[in-house]
Amino acid sequence: MKTALYPRHPILLVDDEEHSLASFDIALKTNGITNTIRCADGRRVAELVVSKDVEIVLLDLIMPHVAGSKIIAHLGEHHPEIPVIVITGVNEVETAVECMRQGAFDYIVKPVDVDRLLPSVQRALEVRRLRRENSRLTDRFFATDLKNPELFRPVITQHPKMQAIFQYCEAVAEGRQPVLITGETGTGKEEIARILHKLSGRSGNFVAVNVAGLDDHLFSDTLFGHAKGAFTGAEQTRSGLIEKAASGTLFLDEIGDLSPASQVKLLRFLETHEYYPLGADQPKNSDARVLVATLRDINQLQAEGTLRTDLYYRLRTHHVHLPPLRERKEDIPLLLEHFVAAAAKEFRKRQPTCHQEVVPLLKSYPFPGNIRELKALIYDAISGHRARLLRAESFRKALAAGPQSATAAPSLLTEGTVLDGNNGSTWVEKFDRLPTLKAAAHALVKEALRRSGNNQRVAAQLLGITPQALNQRLKRL
Repeated sequence: MKTALYPRHPILLVDDEEHSLASFDIALKTNGITNTIRCADGRRVAELVVSKDVEIVLLDLIMPHVAGSKIIAHLGEHHPEIPVIVITGVNEVETAVECMRQGAFDYIVKPVDVDRLLPSVQRALEVRRLRRENSRLTDRFFATDLKNPELFRPVITQHPKMQAIFQYCEAVAEGRQPVLITGETGTGKEEIARILHKLSGRSGNFVAVNVAGLDDHLFSDTLFGHAKGAFTGAEQTRSGLIEKAASGTLFLDEIGDLSPASQVKLLRFLETHEYYPLGADQPKNSDARVLVATLRDINQLQAEGTLRTDLYYRLRTHHVHLPPLRERKEDIPLLLEHFVAAAAKEFRKRQPTCHQEVVPLLKSYPFPGNIRELKALIYDAISGHRARLLRAESFRKALAAGPQSATAAPSLLTEGTVLDGNNGSTWVEKFDRLPTLKAAAHALVKEALRRSGNNQRVAAQLLGITPQALNQRLKRL
């Protein structure tokens, strides 16, 4: 397996003494910072920062040909986004103050202590990442078009909410911080995770695992792997999914069900990018990007104490929330056409034409299973369909038998009153003043027509009456 370089863009080491360059290089690589470039001639810095897209610069102050102070001034003027860490034998307060005034990120005196150098480099990398990410977010805030629209084609939508989510995904995809993806079951959380991986440009694999039901031992073994002899039956060393996701993306689904002990281990990995395989004494490093998803309310999990507060804030660095299908019903015609064509192809049937009642009927249903439920419904209808016209009857029975969403939109009776169909007969107790039967019937008919797109046949089904009875009521109204 090819060893991944970290960070993605190189760190430039500038010093006229070869032994100093070698010392810095070894210290960084021993601690997981493997992408470096050595430069013994300060005159080459201006060229290298442009051609190599340098992440940060470690710079000696006193060198022949060109002084380090001039290099700092040049980088501050032409590349202010690149942090410069000065490493020098000059231990003078005035010199340090002048370097910082010119824009240096940090000032370290030789001989260099690794425990002083590494935190400084890590802070500089984090600042560089944040600057790059803020720049992307600013660009996407003012942009209206996607840079990579082809990657979002698997998500069938034209809804403004989804377009805004796509733009946000493009802005945060190249970062290293975790992304939290929330949404009800069937909204497409894993599909968005795969798109984020493709947008990131990472060379490694996309590795997905559902952590629901994994106890702490299974979680550790699955993610971190184990050494030979770590436990009974561990006859050979086995790599975990984190190692398989090197230079790629690790997607953890159902993160809301993770045990407290496993949460601690995940938090440590997110903060240090280090992990211990079971039975191992030495830690391993990984540059895998972590994406997590849950259908549960993560704010509620944190408030209840089910999710650690520190892990909660770490996971919320970037947050993508996918709206349920009932909040983007405008996409139902697009999804219907797509799934009908796909189902007809799978069952080797001629693609039928949908009757005009089908879309209003589907829009009237809350779809607690969201897009996954809609797809299953359409595939089932096509599997037994033989005519050229796909009628609403192919869906009515399944919709009537389907579960009702606990979060389905309530029906309005009169202004300021609500009909809560999820509480059985107790909904009437919520009224301070009961509406008249005539007012209630009027409001129900009006709401049914709105939900059905003014299709009387579908509205009649929603009200549990015949189309003829609805027609008579409309005449009386």
